[in-house]
Amino acid sequence: MLQKVSPEPREEPAMREVLDGRRQGLAGLLPFAGPAVVVSVAYIDPGNFATNIQAGARYGYGLLWVVVLANLVAMLFQSLSARLGIVTGRNLAELCRERLPRPVVYLMWVVSELAAMATDLAEFLGGAIGLALLFDLPLLVGMGITAVVTYALLLLEGKGYRRLELAIGALVGVVGLSYLAELFIAPIGWQSLGQQIFVPNLPDSAALAIAVGIIGATVMPHALFLHSGLTERRARPKTTDERRRIIRLSNLEVVLALSVAGLINLAMVVMAAGAFHGSHPDVAKIETAYQTLVPLLGGAAATIFLVSLIASGFSSSVVGTMAGQMIMQGFVAFRIPLWLRRAVTMLPSFAVVIAGVDATHALVMSQVALSIALPFPMVALVWFTSRSDLMGPFRNRVPITVAAVVAALVVLALNIVLLLDAFGMVSL
Repeated sequence: MLQKVSPEPREEPAMREVLDGRRQGLAGLLPFAGPAVVVSVAYIDPGNFATNIQAGARYGYGLLWVVVLANLVAMLFQSLSARLGIVTGRNLAELCRERLPRPVVYLMWVVSELAAMATDLAEFLGGAIGLALLFDLPLLVGMGITAVVTYALLLLEGKGYRRLELAIGALVGVVGLSYLAELFIAPIGWQSLGQQIFVPNLPDSAALAIAVGIIGATVMPHALFLHSGLTERRARPKTTDERRRIIRLSNLEVVLALSVAGLINLAMVVMAAGAFHGSHPDVAKIETAYQTLVPLLGGAAATIFLVSLIASGFSSSVVGTMAGQMIMQGFVAFRIPLWLRRAVTMLPSFAVVIAGVDATHALVMSQVALSIALPFPMVALVWFTSRSDLMGPFRNRVPITVAAVVAALVVLALNIVLLLDAFGMVSL
């Protein structure tokens, strides 16, 4: 059976040195680093590739502001999720099961499981597409290889959470370095970029759909559940001051890790805008993007693009499986074997390919589905972290609660407008 995602209560000696004040600065952050790095994978998964390529190709730098907004919202809510785990020693799904009405718990569980499947659809297909294009393989063969590699990475957890965190961190590094290289290859209009990155603009309904997809691909439901589980038993603070110190270090890690993820997302849009917006604005598929990059920017740029996609697919598929298992454990106190969980979450991906559905379109639609599921954990997280009986002196302050409520309402409003537009009830 799969072991609990968060480690059992055990404290590294280095953590105790930090809590005792014997290690400070960067040396004090490193022992606690890991949860935000793992969670950051959710923000650079293949779903981001699909939505960011469409955003850059069709609208140039016009939707960069959505990426910035989504990343700021992600920082806020991931810090709340981490704090919830640190203070209560419980993850978000467990607290939902213990403190919410049973019908609400089951509804949230079903929605969260469907969101986890949508997540894995994007992650699993992304890695498979990258392998298929890079090595000229059938897509089904790429999916088989992705399944084997991700299962092998998941087995690292049995040897200690640090090994899995280092492996995921290395894959995140591959994605980041790949897009750093792309910025030196793709033409970039820095002046136009600077003018548009902080200017909200949604020119048409298609832009709204992509914007909601970007939010769904950035602020992800399963990441909110996972972060609280990764921090709930990582260290054992003895005093309120020690717990406060852990929260400060966690917040710092969230800002650093998600800043890197945000920069990678911005680089994706910028690369797509520089390569495609002027001459190929209709590029919407990952496969087409790769094929178009070869004559535009050369084989090296196209290969780097696929390497980053594969690394993203492998790492995010692992994290998605971890989150899915935690969601099931938390909501219904039930666990299934690792291989079975991996098999179940792969089924939608195989069904999409066998049915002949366009893979990139499926990726984008999965991100819209994630955004629709997102308000459930967002509302629960704000409610729990604002309760003094649960959080004590670590409950949200009023400005944080206001910011979180506004962010949740903005996401909900975008979803409602998108659904109304899809059914022809409003026209943008």
